[in-house]
Amino acid sequence: MATQSFKDLIVWQKSRDLAVKVYKVTEQFPKSEIYGLVNQMRRCAISISSNIAESYHRYHLKDKQRFLSIAFGSGAELESQVEIAKMLYANIDFRETENDITEIMKILNKFLTK
Repeated sequence: MATQSFKDLIVWQKSRDLAVKVYKVTEQFPKSEIYGLVNQMRRCAISISSNIAESYHRYHLKDKQRFLSIAFGSGAELESQVEIAKMLYANIDFRETENDITEIMKILNKFLTK
């Protein structure tokens, strides 16, 4: 079955779900982080799914790969920010978020190394 929309892509679905999880986990951060890690982490998470969606609607391979590369970079940023958050907020469980990031990054890496 061919994909009809970016919404059919497993990697997009996983990245959408990751964005929701990031929003939920960052709700546990102190209010003083709203313009710091909360904002950064949420923007990165949204960027992953948004750039996957944009890549789907590009016709030229170089354009597709450029947007997938941006999504991959946003994933790396989010991964780094989670590491910092873990050090600051040891009482928050980031395991599920970390596992999701790892899985999405592996999928994106496969797309980029084809």
